[in-house]
Amino acid sequence: MSAAPTVARTAGDALRRARLFPRVWIGVACVCISVLLLPLFFPLDGKPHADWLQFLGRFHPLVVHVPIGLIVVLPLVEFAGTRRQSFREAAGFLLQISLLACVVSIFFGFLLAYGSGEMGTTVTRHMRGGILLVIELSLCLAVRSSWLRAGRSRLYVTLLTVVLVTLGWTAHQGGSLTHGGDYLTRYMPSPLKRILAPSAVSSHPNSFFARHIYPVLDTKCVACHGTNKEQGGLRLDSYESLMVGGKDGIVIAPRNPEHSLLLQKVTLPPTDPHFMPAEGRTPLTPEEIARIRAWVVEGAPPAATSVPGVFIAEDQEQAPPPVGDYSAFMAEIRQMQQSPGAKLVPVSADPSDGLILRTADIAGRFDDAQLRKFQRFAPFIVEAELARTTVTDAGVETLVQFKNLRALHLEGTAVSGQTLGKLSTLSQLTYLNLSGTKVTSDAVAPLKLDANLRHLYLFNTPAEPAPTADTSGRSIP
Repeated sequence: MSAAPTVARTAGDALRRARLFPRVWIGVACVCISVLLLPLFFPLDGKPHADWLQFLGRFHPLVVHVPIGLIVVLPLVEFAGTRRQSFREAAGFLLQISLLACVVSIFFGFLLAYGSGEMGTTVTRHMRGGILLVIELSLCLAVRSSWLRAGRSRLYVTLLTVVLVTLGWTAHQGGSLTHGGDYLTRYMPSPLKRILAPSAVSSHPNSFFARHIYPVLDTKCVACHGTNKEQGGLRLDSYESLMVGGKDGIVIAPRNPEHSLLLQKVTLPPTDPHFMPAEGRTPLTPEEIARIRAWVVEGAPPAATSVPGVFIAEDQEQAPPPVGDYSAFMAEIRQMQQSPGAKLVPVSADPSDGLILRTADIAGRFDDAQLRKFQRFAPFIVEAELARTTVTDAGVETLVQFKNLRALHLEGTAVSGQTLGKLSTLSQLTYLNLSGTKVTSDAVAPLKLDANLRHLYLFNTPAEPAPTADTSGRSIP
């Protein structure tokens, strides 16, 4: 007997059964399979891809609010439909538009994550929540017609409730990506926070890392390198993760700051494409970089309470007094910013916050004579970044006239310390970095007695003290 008739009958039976299968279920199956396959087409490998993918993907935060609003309104319209038929018809259309908007939003979300190289636990949860939401909405669309006919079926109402729960959870994951994972716990009462959101450095709360390194990473770096995102496979939200490094290798090389990738990235010129933090986020201050460098030089210890060469008083910080109005010099200040050479940069839009003297672009050519040219701006300068310049002890004589100076960077200069004692007359000076100079213990002794000077950096100098231990076993610089 020929097999051809049997095959023909089998195929015919399959076609007849397919005609009986509701088209809506076929559509639901196609939609669900499509969104489930998206991670295969756009695998989140942690690597940035084409710029045009990132350009399109950045419309995701705009598009995603459309399905959110529609889904929230949908149950209200369904309820109104129990009293007026026109609302019932509108609810059906609203469900279809919600499903379409959700699919479009997921597509743009994948372009954003894949194009920018974002990955991490929260990114994955947000992605899976969006996919689950599409599947649930598709099922709602499939069972709604039978619910309308029967009038007593609870399946559609149950699915709609699950959709709202999934929407809330997925939206929370997306919000955590934008505002940080601690957005809801940041101001949580302490007893509740200890239970629900324990600190990443709770094991050594009094360590130098916990008090002076982790807060910098948490504020400036964890948004892109934490639980929410792991760009480059790197997490910086705990000591253990920091020391493990990422896809480019270790980022902290104990006792070797020059080979520590983290320090390399944060000290690049802001215009460098590898500069960190990226995407216009607030960069680390010279003081924060100095603390990290000193900690790395000491060996990046997890539990040490102090670092030799770094003296930080724990006094309560007070708001600095305002300086005078430098508005009359704005034309000259703008010209400096547009020309090569040393620059005066406003701290903020408020002139009373003062100016910052920056010399990084010409550090090797900036000497005592050039410093004296800024003497007429002395009342307005609150920070002087003179690191690696050729300024000497004679330059300190000029700096004494900067009466509102709060932070002074002299690391890597030719200052020997002969005139350092005169800096004690600067009542607003709270930060002084002398690392990499020839200053001695006798030269800095008067400065250590200055109650206003809260941050004094002396590592890699003759004045750098050797660590000792007190009766409690703590390391003291």
